[in-house]
Amino acid sequence: MTDSTRPRAAAATRPFEGTPRAAEFIARIRAFIADELQPLADRHGLTHEQGGDRALLQQVWQRSRELGFYGMTLPEPLGGAGFGVLDHVLVKEAVYASGCVLAPHVLGELTGPPRVGALARKATPDQLQRFILPVARAEMAICFAITEAEAGSDAGAVQTRALRDGDDYVLTGRKRFISGSPYCDAAVVIASTSDDPARRETTAFFVERSRPGFAIEGGYKTMAGQSHTADIVLDGCRVPVANRIGEPGQGLGLAVGRIAVNRLLHCPTMLALARLALDDALAHAGRRRQFGQAIGGFQAIQHLLADMATELHAARALMLDVARLLDAGVDARAETSMAKLFCSETAFRIADRAVQIHGGAGIVQGSRAEWLFRMLRMYRVLTGTSEIQRNTIARELMAPAGL
Repeated sequence: MTDSTRPRAAAATRPFEGTPRAAEFIARIRAFIADELQPLADRHGLTHEQGGDRALLQQVWQRSRELGFYGMTLPEPLGGAGFGVLDHVLVKEAVYASGCVLAPHVLGELTGPPRVGALARKATPDQLQRFILPVARAEMAICFAITEAEAGSDAGAVQTRALRDGDDYVLTGRKRFISGSPYCDAAVVIASTSDDPARRETTAFFVERSRPGFAIEGGYKTMAGQSHTADIVLDGCRVPVANRIGEPGQGLGLAVGRIAVNRLLHCPTMLALARLALDDALAHAGRRRQFGQAIGGFQAIQHLLADMATELHAARALMLDVARLLDAGVDARAETSMAKLFCSETAFRIADRAVQIHGGAGIVQGSRAEWLFRMLRMYRVLTGTSEIQRNTIARELMAPAGL
């Protein structure tokens, strides 16, 4: 069999790795994006750097909920799909592979159910009614506020204070780089409840934006050009004890309880965006002509494309393997960090090569190649830097030896 007749192992012809139910779910999501969301984005002139306002996004959230997509990640009793990790990964990959600017809002990843799904089991009946269910119904937007100036990778070092005062807690501090905060109606805030500066004790609270002493400040764009990030400033913000999530001292555990799964669940986004970069580079290599031929005819370009495709395939194989480990109940802390490390670094290399292939067209702001380069550079920092992932991997490797 020659190279020209051998079947091509492209993503489009590869057997689907998930369940039939996930395949059907993905088909419906693709139709929703193609038939409704992309035309909506086109009508409103939305771009990856200029998204819709809250009113428009609310329409997207509610329509996605009507179709059964928005609450996919919630526990099944609350309307979740009940997918395993592998199916979840494949669904996310399909959503972001669409390239639609509204893709992050299909599953509510910015301010929706993924922010509270892990908390649903800890929420009181009252909190379920006031926070979890309104988020699930796309009636309330919520964000997760941990990061501070001196508490990034070291999440336990939060300086925001929550002091008990009778039946209330009084919260004071500033949270930085909080995704979704400009749109939020409430936030999950991780604060210190320790009365001894030498002892770490973090506790989680639901905090409504409408409460006195709660302010959103310093809305700024990330390097990817997006403006859905800001600081949350708490200045003597009083919340009832009923807003406390779990017991005092459980805040960090709630925040990182699903950290292994969450690290893996960023991988399909990165790899879907890397796939877009590869596809765009292939298209440009066939379209752009120099010295009397398409630049894809030059071996230098062919080798870049070959490396991009090879590394993307390897990263995706690692992602799927780790998803299967988690579905099997394996404590895969090292493996999820491996996946986040390798996928983020690989996706960025692919985007970097895509810019190189595009040449001048790839460095002009407004081109997708340039935006993907900036977006995928961010993922080497988000949800744990590459250095933190290496720390985790090394710690897990050395633990059996007592090192």
